[in-house]
Amino acid sequence: MSNSPIKFGTSGWRGLIADDFTFANVRLAVTAIAEHVKSKAQEPIILVAYDTRFYSEEFSQLAVDTLQHHGIRTLLCETFTPTPAVAFEIMRRKLDGAINFTASHNPAQYHGLKFSSADAGPALPEVTRDIEARVEKMIAKDPISPAATSHGKKSASEKVNLRESYLKRLEELVHFETLRRAKPSLVVDALHGCGAGYLDRTLTDHGVTVRSMRAERDCLFDGTGPDVSEENLAPLSKAVVDSKATAGLATDGDADRFGLVDLDGTWIQPNLILALVYDYLVETRKWKMPAARSVATTQMIDAVAKLHGQTVHQTPVGFKYIGQLIREDKIALGGEESAGLTIRGHIPEKDGILACLLVAEMIAARGASIGEQVRSMYKRLGREFWPVRENLHLSDEQKAKAVKRVAVDASTLAGRKVISIDRTDGAKFVFDDGSWMLLRLSGTEPLLRLYVEAESAAASSKLTQEASQWVLQN
Repeated sequence: MSNSPIKFGTSGWRGLIADDFTFANVRLAVTAIAEHVKSKAQEPIILVAYDTRFYSEEFSQLAVDTLQHHGIRTLLCETFTPTPAVAFEIMRRKLDGAINFTASHNPAQYHGLKFSSADAGPALPEVTRDIEARVEKMIAKDPISPAATSHGKKSASEKVNLRESYLKRLEELVHFETLRRAKPSLVVDALHGCGAGYLDRTLTDHGVTVRSMRAERDCLFDGTGPDVSEENLAPLSKAVVDSKATAGLATDGDADRFGLVDLDGTWIQPNLILALVYDYLVETRKWKMPAARSVATTQMIDAVAKLHGQTVHQTPVGFKYIGQLIREDKIALGGEESAGLTIRGHIPEKDGILACLLVAEMIAARGASIGEQVRSMYKRLGREFWPVRENLHLSDEQKAKAVKRVAVDASTLAGRKVISIDRTDGAKFVFDDGSWMLLRLSGTEPLLRLYVEAESAAASSKLTQEASQWVLQN
């Protein structure tokens, strides 16, 4: 077992502020990153960014001090900056990477550190393993103060603001003219995160009517956390209905995830948005190319791809795997059910701001609400898709039993015929009627995640119930 306090999950290292996420541990992590970066580049330049969370500025300054102590040139963001803008800046300036202080959509008591490599995507497992190993070595060498630095003075750093260059890039990717002509009225919810001053600002700059919500900093995020969940976007739903807006657009804490609300106040599943936007891009950008999705994401994307004579790349959970396909220019769109999306020619990282803009453009171009577009897509595909995700809170004993059950290659499960089993990430059982279920352990919480998809709300609900019972059976 590793005794390192720093463990990278699917997207960076996260911990409770003042418990795991402390100045001492941040210093350890940044020292390890400094060593890693210096093993890859002669004169590295690292960007340091942060979100709107408690103590973000102080952690960032500590990172600058530590990096400079190791002879690394740093660029420090002068204000809160979205993760997609950080990724774009790495590409634009050909930097050696970035350290971004954010816990993304997690609740307020968490902070986190994302390390992006020189390729602008989330660090791959071999990189994070190297960083963790360096931390362990430091602890083994000096268990009391492994990464203590002697100087203690604040380093001056070059300050940068990434907004203008990133917004300029969005102008090359989004057909703002289509949007402007349709004269939509949009409500933008920043959930007190980094999307404020980006999504609302670029829409306003292009002559779109926007009402902005929760754009100011609140380290407690209204007490709920900056996640683009249906529950958290209830105030946005109300605002859309009250102001008779065309749609509601939201970004999470670091603006890498998107949230969407239709004109009648309905929260729209990210899964459905991915399939619609992929279809729209193939039509309007003429990108006759495959899509990519994680193993937990809707197979509606596969059905849309088939419609266009294309295929789909299935990846493990974690956007870094989709990022690789973007870098290799193999896909038109890559997405995850947890509201992550990027497109061809853009960053190998999730971009919630771009996702919202593409959906707004799609609504404008098609002159139809999101709900209408989903229904029309179901007609074209000849079937419906109803994805569900459940978190099963299990004891260690139940978890061990579930892992055993899932390891068996069954030909029938919960009375259904299994036609294939995929072990890309967890175990995904595909049934003969096109429905499926996936079980995978969460890397960060004592949870078993259950994903199912069938062709009606009732069928999905029944499959969810049967799958849960099957897992918990003795």
